[in-house]
Amino acid sequence: MDPISLQLGTRNLCSWLMKLLSTQPEWLSTKMKFFLPNVDLGSSEEAPDPEQRVILQLRMLHTQGPATWQSFIHCVCMELEVPLDLEVLLMSTWGQEDELGVDERHRLGPQLQHGLKRPPQSCGSSPRQKRCRKQQLELARKYLQLLRASARRQCGDGLPRPGQTPTAQQAYVPPILQWSRTTAPLDTREGAIVGNPKAEDSTNISIQDLFNFKAKGPQVTVLLGKAGMGKTTLAHQLCRKWADGQLDHFQALFLFEFRQLNLLTSFLTLPQLLFDLYLSPESGPDVVFQYLKENASRVLLIFDGLDEAVHPCSSKETVAAGGSSPALTLFSDLCHGTLLPGCWVMATSRPGKLPACLPTEAAMVHMWGFDRLRVEEYVSHFFSEHPAQEVALAELRGNGHLQSMCAVPALCQVACLCLRHLLSGNPPGQSAALLPTVTQLYMQMVLTLSPHGSLPAKSLLGLGEVALRGLETGKVIFYTGDIPPAIMAFGATHSLLTSFCVHTNPGHQVTGYAFTHLTLQEFFAALHLMASPTVDKDTLAGHVTLNSHWVLRTKARLNLSDHLPTFLAGLASRTCHPFLKHMAQRNEDWVGARQATVIQVLRKLATRKLTGPKVVEMCHYVAETQEAELAGLTAQSLPDQLPFHNFPLTYRDLAALTNILEHRAAPIHLDFEGCSLEPHCPEALIGCGQVETLSFKSRRCGDAFAEALSRSLPTMGNLKRLGLAGSKTTARGIGHLVQALPLCPRLEEVSFQDNQLKDQEVLSIAEVLPRLLRLRKLDLSRSSFSTATVLSLVKVAVMCPTVRVLQVRTSDLQEKDRQRTETEDRRLALRLQKCQLRVHNVEVFIALLLEGPPLEEVDLSGNQLEDEGCRLLTEAASQLHITRKLDLSDSGLSVDGVSCVLSTLSTCQTLETLHISLLHRTAVLTFTQEPKEQEGTRERLTHCGFQTKHLEQLCKALGGNRHLGHLDFSGNSLGDEGVTLLAQLLPGLGPLQSLNLSENGISLSAVSSLSQCLSTLQWASRLDVSLESQQILLQGDRRGREASMGGSSPECPVGAQSLGFGERSIRRSFCLKECQLEPLSLISLCATLEQCPGPLEVQLSCKNLSDQSLETLLYCLPRLPQLRLLQLSQTGLSPRSPLLLADVFSQCPRVHKVDLRLSQTGLSPRSPLLLADVFSQCPRVHKVDLRSLSHAALHFRPGEEKGDVCCGFRSCGLSLEHVEPLCCLLSKCGDLSQLDLSANLLGDDGLRCLLEHLPQVPLSGSLDLSHNGVSREGVLQLLETLPARPRVREASVNLGSTQDFWIHFSKQEETKQTTLRLSECSFGPEHVPRLATSLSQAHQLTDVTLSRCCLDLKQLTLLLRLLRPPAGLLHLRVEEPWVGSAGLPALLEACARASGLVTALCISETQQQLCVQLDFPRREEKPEAVASRLAHSDLVRQLIETCARLRRLSLSQVNLRDTSNGSSLLQSLLLSVSELRSFRLTSSCVSPESLGHLASGLGHCHHLEELHFSGNWLSEEGTWALMGALQGMCRLKRLDLSHLLLGDSMLDKLTQGLSHMTLLQSLRLSGNSIGDVGCCHLSEALRAATSLEELGLSANGIGLAGGAQLAESLPLCRKLEELVLGCNAMGDPPARGLARGLPQHLRVLHLPSSHLGPEGALSLCRALDGCPCVEEISLAENSLAKGLPRFCKGLPKLQRLDLVSCDLDNQAAKGLAASFTLCPALEEILLSWNLLGDEAAAALAQVLPRMGRLKRVEYERRALWDEDTEPYGLFLTFLKAQSQ
Repeated sequence: MDPISLQLGTRNLCSWLMKLLSTQPEWLSTKMKFFLPNVDLGSSEEAPDPEQRVILQLRMLHTQGPATWQSFIHCVCMELEVPLDLEVLLMSTWGQEDELGVDERHRLGPQLQHGLKRPPQSCGSSPRQKRCRKQQLELARKYLQLLRASARRQCGDGLPRPGQTPTAQQAYVPPILQWSRTTAPLDTREGAIVGNPKAEDSTNISIQDLFNFKAKGPQVTVLLGKAGMGKTTLAHQLCRKWADGQLDHFQALFLFEFRQLNLLTSFLTLPQLLFDLYLSPESGPDVVFQYLKENASRVLLIFDGLDEAVHPCSSKETVAAGGSSPALTLFSDLCHGTLLPGCWVMATSRPGKLPACLPTEAAMVHMWGFDRLRVEEYVSHFFSEHPAQEVALAELRGNGHLQSMCAVPALCQVACLCLRHLLSGNPPGQSAALLPTVTQLYMQMVLTLSPHGSLPAKSLLGLGEVALRGLETGKVIFYTGDIPPAIMAFGATHSLLTSFCVHTNPGHQVTGYAFTHLTLQEFFAALHLMASPTVDKDTLAGHVTLNSHWVLRTKARLNLSDHLPTFLAGLASRTCHPFLKHMAQRNEDWVGARQATVIQVLRKLATRKLTGPKVVEMCHYVAETQEAELAGLTAQSLPDQLPFHNFPLTYRDLAALTNILEHRAAPIHLDFEGCSLEPHCPEALIGCGQVETLSFKSRRCGDAFAEALSRSLPTMGNLKRLGLAGSKTTARGIGHLVQALPLCPRLEEVSFQDNQLKDQEVLSIAEVLPRLLRLRKLDLSRSSFSTATVLSLVKVAVMCPTVRVLQVRTSDLQEKDRQRTETEDRRLALRLQKCQLRVHNVEVFIALLLEGPPLEEVDLSGNQLEDEGCRLLTEAASQLHITRKLDLSDSGLSVDGVSCVLSTLSTCQTLETLHISLLHRTAVLTFTQEPKEQEGTRERLTHCGFQTKHLEQLCKALGGNRHLGHLDFSGNSLGDEGVTLLAQLLPGLGPLQSLNLSENGISLSAVSSLSQCLSTLQWASRLDVSLESQQILLQGDRRGREASMGGSSPECPVGAQSLGFGERSIRRSFCLKECQLEPLSLISLCATLEQCPGPLEVQLSCKNLSDQSLETLLYCLPRLPQLRLLQLSQTGLSPRSPLLLADVFSQCPRVHKVDLRLSQTGLSPRSPLLLADVFSQCPRVHKVDLRSLSHAALHFRPGEEKGDVCCGFRSCGLSLEHVEPLCCLLSKCGDLSQLDLSANLLGDDGLRCLLEHLPQVPLSGSLDLSHNGVSREGVLQLLETLPARPRVREASVNLGSTQDFWIHFSKQEETKQTTLRLSECSFGPEHVPRLATSLSQAHQLTDVTLSRCCLDLKQLTLLLRLLRPPAGLLHLRVEEPWVGSAGLPALLEACARASGLVTALCISETQQQLCVQLDFPRREEKPEAVASRLAHSDLVRQLIETCARLRRLSLSQVNLRDTSNGSSLLQSLLLSVSELRSFRLTSSCVSPESLGHLASGLGHCHHLEELHFSGNWLSEEGTWALMGALQGMCRLKRLDLSHLLLGDSMLDKLTQGLSHMTLLQSLRLSGNSIGDVGCCHLSEALRAATSLEELGLSANGIGLAGGAQLAESLPLCRKLEELVLGCNAMGDPPARGLARGLPQHLRVLHLPSSHLGPEGALSLCRALDGCPCVEEISLAENSLAKGLPRFCKGLPKLQRLDLVSCDLDNQAAKGLAASFTLCPALEEILLSWNLLGDEAAAALAQVLPRMGRLKRVEYERRALWDEDTEPYGLFLTFLKAQSQ
C-alpha cells in the first residue's frame, strides 16, 4: 500500500487528497517552502505528472516528522475546501505512528537525497590541489552563478506579511535615508552620535548611493533605524537587486542575520561562515575562497540585526584552535580588515545598541521611514489592482493620525491591509474611528483573519503564549517542538509565522520559525498578558515599564520588549474592551479590572520625573490608551523646560508629544540638542499652541528640516523663542524660515547661531526684522559675513523699536539676558565679536549708536580697533549711556593706549569697574546706572607689563578720577623701585579702598616703604604682605575714606574728626608672612610702624625667628605706643623663646593684649613652667592656653582691672617632676577659675602629688585631669583626700574608654554638698572596705554614683553595711548589669543590711539600677515599730528595722509573680512603715496573689500622698483589690492609674473613692477606654475635686456625650493647670464647652487627634487669647483649616505650640505668624505636614528671626511647591541658623 494511504487510513481518502492538491499547485508550493525551507524543491516541481509531483511533495513533508505532518494536515483543513466528514478523517490521523514500510522508506530515500541541498563540505582541512588558473576561474564562476541563483530564489518572492499571500508582489518604496558622517560608533551609554559638521544634507539618497566606489571613505556602513523602519526589507532589496544584476560592482553578496548567528553552538572560521552556513560551492572551496580574497573589493557582506548580537566582541578575546571565532568577532575582523581585507560590510541595527567593536570610521546612515509622498506612493502601489485606490488615498489624506502611523513602513503595510478590509464592506470614512492607534491597527489586522466575525480566540491566545514565552527568554526563533501543531498551522495559514533554515553548527541544520516581525510577536504577547486567565494582575503590571533607550549591553539576553508596554497601553483602551472580552471569554468586570491595572501603572509613571527618551515613550503609551484624563495628567506633569538630548526622534515621536501637549494649559519650552531628527518631523508640531520656546541644535538638521519647520512655525500661536543652531542649513533653508518668521506674531527671540550664514542670508534676515513686531533678540553668532553686513545689521537693529539684543559672537559662552517688562524703557545689547571692525568703522558705528536707544551692553571683542578705536569708544561711553558692559578685549590695545583710555574715563561718573590685562588681551568696562560714591570704581590694570617708567603717566591719568576706589596693579613688573615710587604718588590718587600690588617682584625693603602708608595715608587701615607668594594688599577703611573726602559716617560724627589719630581713629593692622626677619629688618620695620597712629595690630609669620631677632622685636615693642595685638604664627622659635616672651610684660606694660600662637615650635617640657610664671610678672594676663608644645596663646586684660584666670596645659608631657613647681607658680595667681592638665603623663604618682599641693593653688573652678593614665589606685587616693578638701563640689571619674577625670571646686571655703560619680573603676572585694572608709570620712558627701564598677551583690551588701558617715543623708546609686536579674527579694535583703536607715528606695530592673537613700545615724525606734519587727523572721525583722523611716518606694519594670516572695516582703514592709508618702509600681508584671499582698499592705498606708500604678499588667481580680485599697486613702494628692484597662464596674468603684480624696491634685487615667459612660461618672466625681491641678484622660474613647459632660465639670476645678485630653473623638461641641470654662490658671492644654474642626479650634483659640499662664498648647492632627484666628492679646508665657498635620493653609499660617510676635517666650513650634506654601514661608521668614528664645522649629513640607523660591530660601536660611 502507498505510504500516504497508510497514513490516511483509506485509499479513497488518499485519492481524494491527491486530486484536491493537484488543483492547488501554488498553494502546495507555498506550504512546501514554509515547512521545508532547507530543502531544494526543484526535483519535485519538475515532475511532468501533476499527481506524481504531489506524491513526491507529500512524501517529503511526511519524512520531516509527525509534528510537521500534523501541522500540514491542519493547514489543509483550515485553508482548503474540505468536506466535514473528510476533515474528521484527516484530523483523526493525529498522533498515529509512522507506518511506512521498509520498501517505501528505501524507495523514498534516494528521492529525498536528490531533493536536499548538498551536505556541507569542510573548507579548511584538505590541502589545496594544483589546478590551472582557468580551472580556478571556472570554479569561481560557477560558485558566483550558484550564489546569484540562491539569492534570486531567497529574495525574489519577498517576505510574506500578515494577511498577505506569499505571491503578492509589492513595488519597493525606499524609506528616507540620511547620511550621518560620524567618526565614532554610537555610545551605548549616552546614545550620542558625533557628526561631521561639514556633512551634506543628504535626506533623499538612493540605495545605490550607499556605496560610493570612487571615494576612499570607509567601506563599513551601518543602517540605523527604529523597529519597523524597513532595515531587513532594505537588506533583502539589496540582495534582490544584486541577483537581478543592478549592483554590478559586486561579484558576491552574502546576507546573514544575527538572530540566526546567535544560535550557533560552536566557533567558526570565515570559510565556514560563508560556505557551511550560507552556500557551499560544488567543488574546490579553497579555490573559491582564495578567489574571494583576491577580489575582496567586489564582495559585499550584509549583517542584519547587529543590535541583536549577544556575544560581546573584544580585541583581547581568545581565538579557538584552528582560527575559529564567535560570529560577532568574525564581523569585527571583517570590519577592521583583519579578514577579507578590502571587502564591503553593511550592518543594520536599531539606534543605541551598537557593540563597541564597530570601527570608528564606519559610516552611519539613518533610516527615517516614509514621508507623506512616500506613504501615498506605497498606498498607490498596494491598491494598484484594487478599485478602491482613490478611496484609500482619500482616507489616508483625511486622517492625520493614520498618516503619522504610516510614517513607519511596517505600520504602513498593516494599515493598508486593514484599509483593504475596511473598504471592502464599509462606507468610506471609517478609518478615523477604527484605526486611531497602533494597537487598534494590529487589532483590526487580527479581525481580518476571520472575515465571518468568529475570531479563533484559542489559537490567538496560544500564539500569544508562544510569543510571551519567547520575549521572556530572549527568543525570536522557535523550533518545531516550541509551537503546538495547531498553533503552527494557524500561524502559517495567516502568514503570521515565517520559516527558514537554521544552522546551529557546520553540518547541522534545522527548520526555524519566527513571527513575521518582532512587533507582531510583542503584540501577541501583550494580547496574552491582557486576556489570559493564567496571568495575574501583578505580572501584568510588571510588564508596564518605561525602558531606557540607552542600555549598556553587558548581558547576553536581548531586550525584545520595546513595544510590549505600548501594546498593553493600547489594549487598555475602552475601544478594545469588546475585543478583549471575546478573547478572554470573561465578563466586563474582569476585563475592566485588567485594563484598570494598566491605567493605574501609567498614572504613576506619568507623575515621575522622566528623561527625554522616556517622555517620548510615555507619550506613545498615553496616546494608545485614548484616555483624555491620563493625557491631561501626563501633560501637566511635564516640566516647563523639557530637554531632549542625544537620541533619535521621528515624526511619529513628535506627533505623540504634540498629542499630549494639546491637553496642557501652561506653556512649555522644548529643547532638542544633539538629536538625530527625521527631516520632516517638525511638521508634527503643526498647530501645537503650547510651545513657547523651540530650540534645535544638531548637525543633522538641513534644508529639508528647515523647510518642514517653516511650515509648522506659523501655526504655533504662542511661540516666543526660536532657535536653530549648529545645523547644515544653507540659503535655501534660511529662505523658507525667513518667509515664515513674519507669520509668527508673538516671536521675541530668534537664534540662528553656528550656521555659517553668509551675507545673502544675513541680509535677508535683516530685511524681515522690521516686520517682526515683538522681536527682542537676534543671535547670529558663529557666522561668516562681512563688516558692511554687520553695520547694516546694526542699523536695522537700532531702528527696530523692539529689538534689544543683537548677538554675533564666536564663543559658546551664553549670557543670561535680564528679563524686562513690556513697559520698561528699551535698552539695546550689541554683541559683535570678531566682526573685522577697524578704526575707520568706529566713528560710523558710534554715529549709528547715538541715533538709537540707550545701550545695555556693547561687546566688540576680537575686532581690530587699536588704541585710537578704543579711545574713541571709551570717550563716547558717557554719551552712549551704556548701563552694563563695554567689552574691548583682544582689540589691539597697547601700554600707551591704556593711559589714554584712563584719561578719557576720568570724568565718567557711571563707570563701575575697569579690567585691562594686556597679557590676556582683556579690556572690559562695566557701568552702573547711578553713581556709587561710597564704593568707588574698581580699576584692575593687571598683567600689563608696567614698569617704573610708566607710573607717573598712569598716576597722572588716574589722578583725575575722583571716584577711584579700588586699584589693582598686580602681575606687573614694578619691583622695589616702582613700589617705592608708587607709595610716594599714592596721596595724589585720593582716598582708595584697596591697592593690590601682588606679583610685582618686591622684597622686604619695599615693604618698609609700603608700611609708611599706614601713617601717611589717612584712609589706609591694613597692609597684608606675603613675600614668598608675592601677595601684597593695602586696604582702606570706609571711615578713613570719608574723612579724607571731607564727609562723615555714623560711626564717626563730624565733631569727632578733630580727634585726628586718637582713640577714635580707625584700627591699623600690619601682617607680614613668608619672610626671613633679621634684626636690622625688624629695627627698620618697627621704626616705620612707630609713626603709625591709632590702635595697631601686628601679625608676623616666618619660617625661622632666631633668639636675636626675637630679642630685637621685644626690645622694639616699647617704641610702639599704639600696639594692641602681636601675633607670631607658624614661626619657628627656639626653646628659649617662651622665656623671652614671658618677660615681655615687664618690658612693655602698655601692651594690652598679646596673642601668642606657636605652631611647630618645638618647645621643651620646661616651657609650660616658664609660661606659668607670667602671672607673677604680668598681673594683666588673664588666660594662658598651651595646647601641647606646638600651640600657645596668651590673653591680656585691658588696663589693670582684675578678674578670673584660666590656665591650660594640655598634651604638654607633664609628669610627677613638674607638679610641685607648677603648683608653686600657680599659687601666685590671684583667682584661678579653670586649670586644664588633660592628656599629660601624671599617672597615679603625679595625681597624688598634685592632690597634696593643690590646697596652695587658689583654684575656684574646674580641674581637668582626663587622659593622664590614672588607675583605680589613683581614684582611691582621690577619695581619701576628699575629707581634707572641703571646697570640692563635684568629682567625676571614668576609667573606661572616655578616660574622663574632672574635679569641680566651689568658691566658698566649704561646700555643704559634694557629688561623686565613679564609672568603670573595676573595684574588687579587697577594695570595698577602703572605698567604704573613704566615703564615710567625707562628711560633705551627699550623692554617690557607682556605674559599672564591677560591684556584685555581695560587695554591694558589704558596702552598705560598712558605710557609716557621722550624720546626714547619703544618696547611693548603683548601676550594674546584675541588678536586672537579681530579683526583688535579693535587693531588699541587701538593703536590709545597710547600717543607716533607708528613707527612699528605687529599683528598676530594665535600667539595671538600684537607688538607696540612707539616713545616718540611726535613731531610736518607736515602740509599735519594735513590736511589729519582733513578730517577724530575721530577714523581715531586719528589713522593717532598716526601713522604719521609709518615705518613698519606687519599683519599675519588676517581676512580682507567684513564685517569688517579693510581694510578701513588700506586704510586710508596707504594713510596718508609718511614714510612707509615695509608692510607685509601674510597667511591671504583677500576679493576682502579689497584687492582693500589695493591696493589703497599701490599705494600711494612711499617710500615702502619691500612688503610681500605671502600665502594669493586672488581672481583673487584682484590679478589684487595688480599687478596694483606694477607698481609705483620703490624703492622696497624686494618683496615676494609666493604661490599666478599667471596666465600668471598676470605674464606679474608683469614682466612689475619688469622692473622699478632697486633697487630690493630680489624676491620670489615660489609656483606659472608659468611654462616654465612664467619663460621665468621672465628671460627677470631679465636681468635688476642687484641689485638682492635673488631669490626664487621653486615649479613653471619649466621644461627644462624654466630652460635653466633662466640659461642664471642669470649670469647678478652679486650680486646674494641666489638661490632657488627646486621642478622643470629642469633636467641636465639647471644645466649645471647654472654651467657655477654661480655668484661669491653665498652663498645659493637650487636645491632639480630638476630631476638632475649624469651629471648635476657633472657640478654643479665642478663649486662650490673653491667658497669662498658658505654657504649652497641642492641637496636632486636627482639621483646623481657617480655624486659627490671629491672637490679639497674646500668650506671654507660651513656650511650645504643636500644630502638626492640622491642614493649615497659607492664609491660616500668615495669621498665625503674625500672632507669634505676641508670644515672646516661644521656644518650640511644630508645623510639620500642613498645606503651607511660599506665602507661609515668607510670613514665617519675616517673623521667626525676631523671636530671641526660639530653639526648635519643625516645618516639613506637605504641599507641592518650589524649594528654590526666595521665601522658602529665606526660611531655610533661618532654620539652618537656628539648628546651629
